[in-house]
Order: sequence, then structure tokens, then C-alpha cells
Amino acid sequence: MDNLHSIFMAEATELMGDLEKGLLLLESDPSNAEAIGRVFRAMHTIKGSAGMFGFDSVSSLTHQIETVFDSIRNGKCALTPEILRVTFESLDHLHKLFIDPQLNDDALKQAQSFMLKQVEVLLTTSSGSQAPFVNNSTKESHWYYIKFEPNLNILRNGSNTFYLVEDLLAMGEGIAIPYFKDLPALDAIDPQLNYTCFEILLGTTKTEAEIKDVFIFVTSECLLEIKAIPSSDIILTEKIHQQIWQSHSILKPLEYDALCNLIIPVKKQKAEAVSNSTENHRNKPAASSIRVASDRLDELMNLVSELVTTQASLSLFADRTESPGLSNISENVEKITRRLRDNAFTMSLIPIESLVVRFQRLVRDLSKELNKDIIFKTEGVETEIDKSIIEKLTDPLLHLLRNSLDHGIEAPDERLRKGKPKQGVLLLKSYYSGANVIIEITDDGAGINLEKVRSKAISKGLITADAVMDDKELTNLIFMAGFSTAEQVTGVSGRGVGMDVVRRNISDIRGDIEIRTKQNVGTTFSIRLPLTLSIIDGLLVRIGQTDFVLPLGSVSKCYEVETTTLEKSFNQWVTLEGQRTPFLFLRKEFDITHTAPLYSQVIKINHEGHSVGLAVDRIVGEYQAVLKPLGDFYRHQEEYSGATILGDGSVAIVLDPYKLIKKLVDKHVLNLKTA
Repeated sequence: MDNLHSIFMAEATELMGDLEKGLLLLESDPSNAEAIGRVFRAMHTIKGSAGMFGFDSVSSLTHQIETVFDSIRNGKCALTPEILRVTFESLDHLHKLFIDPQLNDDALKQAQSFMLKQVEVLLTTSSGSQAPFVNNSTKESHWYYIKFEPNLNILRNGSNTFYLVEDLLAMGEGIAIPYFKDLPALDAIDPQLNYTCFEILLGTTKTEAEIKDVFIFVTSECLLEIKAIPSSDIILTEKIHQQIWQSHSILKPLEYDALCNLIIPVKKQKAEAVSNSTENHRNKPAASSIRVASDRLDELMNLVSELVTTQASLSLFADRTESPGLSNISENVEKITRRLRDNAFTMSLIPIESLVVRFQRLVRDLSKELNKDIIFKTEGVETEIDKSIIEKLTDPLLHLLRNSLDHGIEAPDERLRKGKPKQGVLLLKSYYSGANVIIEITDDGAGINLEKVRSKAISKGLITADAVMDDKELTNLIFMAGFSTAEQVTGVSGRGVGMDVVRRNISDIRGDIEIRTKQNVGTTFSIRLPLTLSIIDGLLVRIGQTDFVLPLGSVSKCYEVETTTLEKSFNQWVTLEGQRTPFLFLRKEFDITHTAPLYSQVIKINHEGHSVGLAVDRIVGEYQAVLKPLGDFYRHQEEYSGATILGDGSVAIVLDPYKLIKKLVDKHVLNLKTA
């Protein structure tokens, strides 16, 4: 039963996200027929799957809501704010039902009864309203050929293939033609295995996407082929039924072409031959996909990480052995390892869009609670990032959005007094920047009152009254534990813990956050994150006897400069290709006293629109670094991302150049603006 529950939960969670997207779209555009269809299909699929797995509490509620949206879809009633309100509440209740579908908790039983009564009221009160859009019943019917071949073990997972075929035929007019596949001898038949497959002819007003939704919970357990039949002039007469069954063999399918010849009128077959070939090409089955548990992906990444380390040892051994045969094997292993690493890494990437529905719901609910009119916009949410980062990023982003909604964007009347539009705008934007992903949350609100921040910090004893601080330093005070400018504690904010948690959580995933603000214009929170926390392409460098790794994506160019030129520089600026560039002499910053070489290597890094050089003794070469944690001793050394094990077993420190530069700029060790 636990296995069935986990299968249902995984699929239903995706559907709930799709459902919520549709409802949020309908709230801004109630006449959107496509969104209404999306909500109806999601409810229908959840209902069918819940019933299949025996989760009657989920099935009964979704059936009632599905009925409401079916009436709306067919033009029998109009979508009202009350219907949307109850449906949103039903979604919240369904999330609880997914955890306890058997209603073991008494409070959940009462909530279930209450929700069913609310939906029943909708069914009785909305039937007399007039829908403002076209009745879907006037849609033209289309015919489809569907080949459904379930796997042998599909019955063991609780799926009933006959129910799926029934749901399909309920969409319109059709016929299901069964046949056996992989049927063993009579004495070898296992009643727990499935040997029955189906060819289905279906005439329906539904779309191909709606047909696929019937099979959404078994996509990984069957082969599914759907082809449009290029003729709507089809009537399944008794004669056609007889022709089909006469041609039918119980041990093999008839296939698409043979069935089309049986059912399409002869006079149309020649005229539609060209259309047939086009449709056949267009409706070839798409590449299949399977669902994989996240812990299996984690294990794969761990194994690939070990392989990368072992491959580095092999490469070093091959270089020292000077055996041509071994060198060739080592190079091939390195190529395969890199391809495997890239493939495994790509599998673990998730678009930021996966978080957007949750944020849209937060903005909707919280803006209503705060009596504010706010629109939520997104840009670049197709940007992908490692799933382990996504999991740890959700809470910080929620805190920032709540902060912008409560503190940032003003109430409608205040915005009008300032000459702003009544409706505030909250923007979530993401994009790639080298080896990093940047996520920005921008509001067009009041901005941060730095004088208020300063006075609040003085009153709390965080700074002294005579402290001299620039705007950036004042802004960063809001990240201190216990700091808040809220006049009173509410359910949204005011306790002074949210922003402290944000910075700590982002630092834990090797990220960095900055604030840009202008009073009465707005505020932007900018988060810089690595693409992954596991394996990076790096540049291995050496200073003295110590090895370091720099992320290759942050490196712009490398130069060779006389070490004496760097040592004699008065203000840590050096001329590279005719341009004055600030640099960090890492030998000096890391207190390395080993004899310096005659020439040093300066690695140019692009940092916030400025070019900065990092001076090292020697560049060893490119290196795939498997990141390992450094432990508590380096917990507060943010310029160190971690460590990696080299091919000879020694350890190299992985540097975060952005945080290293930022730290030294903040300490006024490095000046990026003037020579």
C-alpha cells in the first residue's frame, strides 16, 4: 500500500501544480476556455487515479469539482469568484488528503465533510448562471487510432487497464479491439501478469493532450501510440464492426493502416492519401520518458564523483608511467567520464519554473490578506539549476517575496498619492552569468529607508551612533539576526529572523545575496548561485607548495607578468594589454612565504562589471573538481567553496573568486574604481 501511495503522490503532485496554474490563469481571465479545460482534465485524472488506488476521499471531492468545471466547460454556467475561492480551498484540502487519504484523523474527516458541502452548494447555485463563452459541445469531432500496450507487471502496481479503456471510450464514440502479447503456454500463465493489449478507435471532441491525460499515471508502464485519422466522415456501422472482427486476430494487432482501410469511406481514401502520410509522420510516437526517484539520482551523482576522482588518479599514473598504450586508455576513460558526468549533471537540473506556481499562490493569498493589489511577473524561469540547490532555495525566496509584499510594495491609496499605478509589480527574474545563476526579486515599492535602518540599528545596539557607514553597509544591516524595521509583529513579518535566515541558507549553498534599493522607486534582491554543488570544471593553480582550484567558468583570460612588477605595485593595479587592472597578489593574501618564481600568472576574472586579476605562481591546467566540504574550521571562510582530492591523493582548496574579491573590497584591501 505504501508503494501505491508513493506512486499516486508523485503523479498527483505534478497534476496539482498544473491545476493551480490553471486556476491562477482563470483568476485573471475567467473566460479562458483552455485554462478551464486544463483544470477539468487535471481534476478528472486525479479522480480516476485516486479511485484506481482506492483513495475514495480524494476521488469523491475531485469528482464534485470536476462536475462544476464540466458545466462551465460546456457553457451551462459561468465561472464566478466564489467557484474559484472554493476550488482554491479544495486544493489546500487535497494536499492534506494526499498525506492521509483514508481519513484517519477526525479533524480531517470534518474538513472533508465541510468541503463536500461547499462544492454541493456550488453545484446547486451555479447551474442557473449564463456562461460568457462558446459552448464546447459545438466542437467538431475527430477520430483517433490508439494503441495501448501495458507492461506485464502493470497489474501488480494496482492499475486496472480495463478502467483506462472505459475512461477512453467515455470521451465519445468508439470501439476497443483486444489482442494478446507475449502470451505463454496455458500452464505457464501467471494471473498476476498482464497479457492483454488494445487497439482503440475513438471519435471525440477532445484533444490529443486530453486523451494522453487518461494514461498519465501509467506512462512509464506501457507503450502508447496515438495517431489522428484524417477523416471525420466515419460512422461505426454494424457492417464496419463485422469487417473489423473478421479481420481481427487475437494474437496480433490490426495496425493503423489496416483499420483505416476498413473504416474510411473508399471515395475518400485516395483523396486523403497525401494527408495520411503527413499525419503519420507528425504522429510518430515521441521519445518516451520515465520517472526516477531523486535518491537514485543522488546516488548516481555520488558514483560519478568517485569515478572522476579515480580517473584523475589514472591520468596521473599514465603520465608517470609513460606507456603509450596506457595513455590511450586513460584518454578514452577521461572522455567517457566527462560525457557521463555531463549527462548525469543534466539529469539533475530542474528549471526554476518548478517553484513559480507556489510563489504565484503566495503572492495571490498574501496580497489579499494585506489588502494590496499586486501582479506577479516572471522572466527567464526556464533557467535550470541543480535540484539540490532548488530544494534549499525555496525557503529563502519565500522570505524575500513576503518581505517585498509586506515591507516593499505600498498600499493602493499610498501608491496613488505618490503618483504610482495602483497595482504594484513583483518580478522574479533569473539568468545565467558564467558558471553561476543569478536570481533577482524586484519590486516597485517604497524602497529601503536607510535613515530608518540606521536609527533602528542604533536603538538595538547593533552599531554606535557615531559609526560611519556607506549605503551598502547600512543596507546589509537588515541581514543581521533580530533586525526588523516593522513597527509591529504580524503573521507575515516583524520578528527579525527572516532575512537572517535568508543569508544563512543562501551561504550554505555557496551563494551570495546583494541588495540594490532606491527610495520610492523599489528594491532588488540579487542572488548569485553556483550551477551545481558536486562537480565543477576548474583551473588548477599552485602558489608555493599549495594547490588551489578556480571555477573555469569565472576565468576570462590568463597573463604572464614579472613577479617584481606585482610586488612593487603601490596600489595593486597592473597594466594588462594596455588596460589598468586591479589585482590580488594571492601569495601575499594567503601568507605564503615559499620562494616566488621569476614570473607569475595573472588570471583575469570578471566581477560585477569590473575586471580583476588573481596572481598565482603557476597554472597547472584544467581539472574536474569533485567538491568536498571543508568542515567547521572553515565554516566562516566564505571565499573557500570546498576542497577536492587530486590524482596523487593530495588536497586542493576550491576558491570562490567572487566572494574572495568581495571580501577584500569590503575590507578596503582592493579598490576597483580608481587607479
